[in-house]
Amino acid sequence: MTSLTFLGGTGQVTGSCYLVETHAGRILLDCGLFQGGKKIEAQNTEAFKFSPAVIDAVVLSHAHLDHSGRLPKLAREGFTGNVYLTEASYPLLDLMLKDSAHLLLKDTEWENKRRERAGKKTLDPLYTLEDVEQLLTLRTALPYQTPTEILPGVTLSFHEAGHILGSSIVRLQIREAGITKTLVFSGDLGNSTAPLLRDPEILTEADTLLLESTYGNRDHKPLLHTLDEFRDILKAAAHSGGNVIIPAFSVGRTQDLIYWLGKLQRRGDLPQHQIYLDSPMAISASKIYAANTHLFNLDDPEFSAIAPQGWQAWLPGLIYSETAEQSMEINRIVGGIIVIAGSGMCNGGRIRHHLKYNLWRHNAHIIIAGYQAEGTLGRTLVDGQKSHLKILGAEINIAAAIHTLGALSAHADQSQLLAWAGHFSDPKPNLYLVHGEQNAALSLQTCFQRQHWPAHIPTPGEKINI
Repeated sequence: MTSLTFLGGTGQVTGSCYLVETHAGRILLDCGLFQGGKKIEAQNTEAFKFSPAVIDAVVLSHAHLDHSGRLPKLAREGFTGNVYLTEASYPLLDLMLKDSAHLLLKDTEWENKRRERAGKKTLDPLYTLEDVEQLLTLRTALPYQTPTEILPGVTLSFHEAGHILGSSIVRLQIREAGITKTLVFSGDLGNSTAPLLRDPEILTEADTLLLESTYGNRDHKPLLHTLDEFRDILKAAAHSGGNVIIPAFSVGRTQDLIYWLGKLQRRGDLPQHQIYLDSPMAISASKIYAANTHLFNLDDPEFSAIAPQGWQAWLPGLIYSETAEQSMEINRIVGGIIVIAGSGMCNGGRIRHHLKYNLWRHNAHIIIAGYQAEGTLGRTLVDGQKSHLKILGAEINIAAAIHTLGALSAHADQSQLLAWAGHFSDPKPNLYLVHGEQNAALSLQTCFQRQHWPAHIPTPGEKINI
């Protein structure tokens, strides 16, 4: 009997990890980092609930760290099988994991200095660059819509998810005792209003469906209203003389933002003439996007013609800031610019420096354009904290305007999730809601119950039969 155990991305958005056990072997769907506050991230150092050496294959839905970030730890502890991923995820995984290893090493060094001063035992990083290099040798790229037998009787196919470049809906068809069962994992489904990628592919057949629920409790604002709001924020910042600071995920959100800024510029609605992309990883990811324009939709002929030339051709005034010295120079500019920097949830990276230098300014504007997990600095800003906020050792009172632009999310909203799942034929698959905080999953569960489709919210460690 084939079984599935929920080991992450359960009761929370991050830490995606599901163990599929079949007659032919053991398959891991994703192996992501837990992201959020210290309590949430402490789960990353816990031992796996299985022996990594007995995992035969990993199937990766996409390259974001909450889906891929513990893979080097898996390899470090004995995994030697294949990591199956899409062709566009292949270079992105290299980029994401090497950057992750660098940040982990840096964070560990700072923590160990503090521990040494306090006479405490020092720590090892979760993994090293050598662990990443070992893991990357295990990658096997597959095209979309290409069924491939990865274990005897187990066939994998990837389908466009529209979330980031290379993101996929995973379908596993498992044949056992003459019967074939189909497991579909949505991964992260894209927002149908996102400008660059194709919409999520429609699937209609499954016995078991794992469906993300990140925005299961709400719909995004209408896109046109959000773009008008974006335009008005930029004009207000130009009028007041302040900077615009945008935390953004390096893969996906950054490229969407550059697209929309280019559109505003062409309409005469972008008063800022200097837009700094202050993230080496986002710059590298943007180059990977530019090399894969064949995976973009063709909704905007003007953009489609320019995109292969690169992002600076699309957005004149876009300045790449790669070195630490260039980043520090930006902080000497007191107004009139846009800064896009990581991390997307403000829990690390260069964005914290820009927030430190701008949050206390009355004329500054901070634009939150993506999901902010519980326990992150970004979530604190969205929730409205105004004083006694510590950033990089400094206490900051927040005087800047904080804006949330939900329609720019790379995730499907409640209506889009319901519409995508609604294409599955009767009898409906056994449905499990994952990748959502409790209130989001409960809200989406209620929507499915109204459709007389039972939706289960699994608990960590729960095991089911497929």
